[in-house]
Amino acid sequence: MPKTIYLTTPLYYVNAAPHIGHSYTEVAADCLARYRRLKGEPVFLLTGTDEHGQKIAQAAEAAGEAPQAFADRVVSQFLGLWKTLHIAYDDFIRTTEARHIQAVQAILAKLHAEGSLTRAAYQGWYCTPDETFWTEAELGADALRGGRPICPACRRPLEPAKEEGWYLKLRAAQPWLKAFVKDHPDFVRPQSRHNEMSSLLEQPLPEYLCITRPKSRVSWGIEVPFSPDHVVYVWVDALLNYITVPGYPGDPGRFANLWPADVHFIGKDILRHHAVYWPILLHALGMSDEQMPRTIFAHGWWKIGEQKMSKSLGNIVDPSVVVGQLLKGQPHAADAYRYFLLREIPFGQDGTFSEEALMKRLESDLANDLGNLVNRACSMIERYSEGRIPPEAPVGCAVDDEPLRQAALGLAGAVEQAMDQVEFSTALEAVMRVVTQANQYVEAVAPWKLAKAQETARLHGVLHVLAEVIRIVAILLSPFMPSVADAMWRQLGCRGERRLADAARWGGLAPGQAIGPHPVLFPRESPGTTSIFPRSS
Repeated sequence: MPKTIYLTTPLYYVNAAPHIGHSYTEVAADCLARYRRLKGEPVFLLTGTDEHGQKIAQAAEAAGEAPQAFADRVVSQFLGLWKTLHIAYDDFIRTTEARHIQAVQAILAKLHAEGSLTRAAYQGWYCTPDETFWTEAELGADALRGGRPICPACRRPLEPAKEEGWYLKLRAAQPWLKAFVKDHPDFVRPQSRHNEMSSLLEQPLPEYLCITRPKSRVSWGIEVPFSPDHVVYVWVDALLNYITVPGYPGDPGRFANLWPADVHFIGKDILRHHAVYWPILLHALGMSDEQMPRTIFAHGWWKIGEQKMSKSLGNIVDPSVVVGQLLKGQPHAADAYRYFLLREIPFGQDGTFSEEALMKRLESDLANDLGNLVNRACSMIERYSEGRIPPEAPVGCAVDDEPLRQAALGLAGAVEQAMDQVEFSTALEAVMRVVTQANQYVEAVAPWKLAKAQETARLHGVLHVLAEVIRIVAILLSPFMPSVADAMWRQLGCRGERRLADAARWGGLAPGQAIGPHPVLFPRESPGTTSIFPRSS
């Protein structure tokens, strides 16, 4: 029995509402999960929320709520957004759930019993927003001159800290981790992030990682079973979800079927936690090189201009607002948003978000190209073939069809090659290239002229080619735009599951098959609403 493909997102921190960065990670993970399912592979997609820590307690206090009530409210916003964006996850874990808490405590107890933890006192600097300690050696002499030092990660002032806690050895594991990263080039992707980790590991890591926090300072967390005056460090708590949900440590059979993770999807700002702390923690639990996550894919940031988009900077793009605006007359607004996220920039690079870029992409690619092709083809089948898929052209009558036919037949392979490398924009570019070619084909063969000349056999052959191309495109777009793909499928009169293998063969449509209703996929305007695709002057 093959191992289930195990994909994860980070656990999103619930100190504020979801933003575009959260949705970017989530849509990417969902797209890859849908693609692997399209290939017929067993897939398990895990997502969830990180609900402990000082920032949650502070945000709850500011809102006049108890931490759990505050977390419940924000979690409902994440769940609502994922439903809107068609996220087909297999499990949603909350770090406040009993199943997670019990497993985390069992893991901490195991580390303690095996002598992997040391109790010691810490004195240095602490970043509350990042919930991270920094030693003076890490900060450097320049950062310590003239007042409070600045956090290297988030650029906010640090607070002096002195407290006792439980520590995991980092530096002792550095030689192993350095060799592992070198020997596994796909462990961190893209290549720029792999290079970043390799450079980081050339410098000495801190000797220890403090994996607890005193209850006197952070009361909202998972209690350490062997040290009731401490709670588990929120990052350790969150990272452990990747193994607690698959069944570690209590269900070895389930764990063996899921672990190791095939891809951890994360933002590049949390790469150190995932590519340094996480493998060292797994190593301390006795896991072998073969049990390490196969790939940690750290994508880039969405920016406004040259500025990083973040809660702290107050320049957040709210996906609910974006989709809500698009929903004015748009039946597939969420899919349009998904398309923009995955098409606009190569996955792994930074990108700039603007309303103008969004509208340009939607008007050009979706309304003018994809929507136009589907609407024209279905309308002509309705008009010239009584609403039924016409027969193919007779042998020797369709020489002009061959370039488009071959392009469509080669599309599944091109998409597969891109998706196996987690290159969403490359896959979509290949699909849209064929869509453009199909629109050019329509203009070149001019079916309306064939109808006027009563060249029925040729006309039907052309319409059959267009319908087949749309069928193939619908299959290959389904991981990216599931709602749009469903609509295209229905418009062709197709039923049943879509499979990747069916996109690599010609002849999936039976002549005489009745097409369905074919409303415009991306209307330029609707009565009583403002067009999201304004007409050009």
